[in-house]
Amino acid sequence: MVWPAGAQDAAGPAEPAAVPPDARGEGAATPAALSFDAARERAAGFAALETLLIAQGGETLVDAGFRGKRTDRATNIKSASKSVVATLVGIAIDKGAIKGVDQPISDFLASDFPADPDPRLAQVTVGHLLSMQAGLERTSGGNYGAWISSRNWVRDALRRPFVSDPGGPMLYSTGSTHLLSAILTKATGRSTLQLARDWLGPAGVRVTDWERDPQGIYLGGNQMAMTPRSLLAFGELYRRGGLAADGTRVLSERWIAESWTPRTTSRFHDGRYGYGWFIDRFAGHEGRYGWGYGGQMIYVIPDLQLTVAITSDETQPSARSGYVADLHRLVSETIVPAAEARLAFPAATSLPKS
Repeated sequence: MVWPAGAQDAAGPAEPAAVPPDARGEGAATPAALSFDAARERAAGFAALETLLIAQGGETLVDAGFRGKRTDRATNIKSASKSVVATLVGIAIDKGAIKGVDQPISDFLASDFPADPDPRLAQVTVGHLLSMQAGLERTSGGNYGAWISSRNWVRDALRRPFVSDPGGPMLYSTGSTHLLSAILTKATGRSTLQLARDWLGPAGVRVTDWERDPQGIYLGGNQMAMTPRSLLAFGELYRRGGLAADGTRVLSERWIAESWTPRTTSRFHDGRYGYGWFIDRFAGHEGRYGWGYGGQMIYVIPDLQLTVAITSDETQPSARSGYVADLHRLVSETIVPAAEARLAFPAATSLPKS
């Protein structure tokens, strides 16, 4: 899978087009999924929405593709991959390859620092990159194209001026996540793609393709391909507290708690942010989500045992267009009530399988 060199990294204004009222997903609903039928039909009404998967209590209840899209075909999850990279950092810390979130990035990247670096660069930690609080000028939005056109993405991210002190406001930047990918490579001696396949494979998560920078470092935070089913499996790993479906420990519960602790707030919207995850409430339930350009979404709502994966047209913006807000409403207004009902009245929302 190959994507254009200037592929989008930030949302822009647009409105999703309407679809005929009789549009439907192409997968058949199973008996156990009847309580989620309204969510499935509502999802079919979004022109940009391509796949929807809903799992509750470890059981996949909706697995639907729309307008020819399939949940077993790889798609670009865009910036939802930032949640994946943050997970790899957590596993590296669990394994001792990285000392912890307070370790300075200079331990790994000093050779890529500018010749006369700002003294604040020595203060930037792994945790600052994870929470988007490095203080460096952003490489996302209007700066993204120039950044990925540079000869060395790591050095270009590190040479950018400080617009705030490390630990200050959230500055959403794919460059920060790419520095994490470079750190993982330096710390382990292995590519980030190898780490993802090795460390996340037991949980059913497989990265099928991933763009690299001119030095061969896999792009932390964008241009990652996986199937929607694999994206659901990634959310399920967190929902199960770091365990694979067979009980194998993949990720520590401590890291999940660290990742889901609010640390800052985006200036673009009210979403709180931890380590690679946004945090919000959905119909009264605390939820965490990963978000990629166009509406590539992974939601985890632990108290409902609920995981939702959504993939969308990667060429259309999702923030200022209002589309991501529509997806949040889909979760809050339709999926969450169905999940509540299924937990409260399991016999009424499932039919006998025989």
